[in-house]
Amino acid sequence: MQDVASALGRLRELAASPTVSTLADAFEAAGRELALVGGPVRDAFLGRPVHDLDFTTDARPDEILEIVKPIAQAHWDIGRDFGTIGARIRGEQVEITTYRADTYDGDSRKPEVVFGDSLEGDLTRRDFTVNSMALRLPRLELVDPSGGVEDLMAKRLRTPSPPEVSFGDDPLRMLRAARFASQLGFEVEEGTRAAMVALAAAIDRISAERLRDELSKLLLTDAPVPGLRLLVESGLADRVLPELPALRLERDEHHRHKDVYEHSLTVLDQAIDYERSRGRLDSPDLVARLAALLHDIGKPATRRMEPGGAVSFHHHDVVGAKLAKKRLRALRFDNDTIAAVARLIELHLRFFGYTDASWTDSAVRRYVRDAGDQLERLHILSRADVTTRNRRKANMLAFAYDDLEERIAVLAEEEELAAVRPELDGADIMRLLDLKPGPVVGEAYRYLLEVRLDEGPIGADAAEQRLRAWWAARGA
Repeated sequence: MQDVASALGRLRELAASPTVSTLADAFEAAGRELALVGGPVRDAFLGRPVHDLDFTTDARPDEILEIVKPIAQAHWDIGRDFGTIGARIRGEQVEITTYRADTYDGDSRKPEVVFGDSLEGDLTRRDFTVNSMALRLPRLELVDPSGGVEDLMAKRLRTPSPPEVSFGDDPLRMLRAARFASQLGFEVEEGTRAAMVALAAAIDRISAERLRDELSKLLLTDAPVPGLRLLVESGLADRVLPELPALRLERDEHHRHKDVYEHSLTVLDQAIDYERSRGRLDSPDLVARLAALLHDIGKPATRRMEPGGAVSFHHHDVVGAKLAKKRLRALRFDNDTIAAVARLIELHLRFFGYTDASWTDSAVRRYVRDAGDQLERLHILSRADVTTRNRRKANMLAFAYDDLEERIAVLAEEEELAAVRPELDGADIMRLLDLKPGPVVGEAYRYLLEVRLDEGPIGADAAEQRLRAWWAARGA
């Protein structure tokens, strides 16, 4: 957090940049107001890099276009009906939005768009005070009608209007509170937090797509766990991601199984650490984080008390994969993300058999084959899933996974394991056995693949001999 003088200095430098000064001069020449608003102003006070340039104005959308056309390399409608125009000016992308004074009817999932006439009115309709500050251009006047600077200094999230009004206007702001709590490391003010609890049911008005986007933004922050805790404690998770609070299983009196909820949050934290330290994925990685958070959601449905008081969760990996698919579909995630997350959950226990008995090269090949293009994420999830406080056991598992990865690397170097396939493809099989396309070709291919996995590369001639022997035996 920077002091006010330093923050204002950063804002002055930003205002003097070619993009901002060009835009400010154009709006002043047109007799219209313009202000830098929201995130850029907040981040200047926090000493964070400013990536997005957001502006607000009293000009209506058509007039915004008239003003920016002569100075923009490109311009486009982001949502003209909502008052937002995008443009590229001096090589930078900007968004300019007409002052808003939106209203909700209490039932609709979308606001009735009403344009406002004052900057102060626009700011008091925004989500949180720390996002409700603006720098009026070109005269460099800081406008902060709701005490955003004081809340920044106190690391506090508070709504500029009464939280019941703000969340009633747009219930998605309750999820944004969780995201900003994680993104900024701030605490949600007590009254705002209480309103989240009281109005949690209002989140049902929000479309699945908007919920998905906000949940994704939360998971992609540097430290999503505080925000996830807030969702659970407020009751919002019960309506958006009910599988998460369901992990708070009651521990038996002898503590024979770990707290699955806390374990899952720890796995998420550790997965993020591995994601960064290994550097083999684009970071932040949404698929890896979703899989880490949801990997044990099959446990509540599979929890059983065994003779002697032990607790089991047999097949929670398979059940969890199905539950993850169902939830992610409901949240309108794309098919690739759903398939990847479900596959990781289904495979997340596979490694733990590695320490029970020595895996053959065939078992290692199958591990790689089954993981497919999710292998690196499976490495991360499997390592992150070790949360035991028993240092000896944790070290043993870490050494075992080091050994597994080393064996995968050696086999990959020897036989191009990353693209495991038999020496003969479908066309070869049809030619050699005089077959037409059909299920039998698939059977033959799968047989050759099993040979490949069991024995490694055997060469095309040997593969042909094995294929003909299989075909003869099948015919017999």
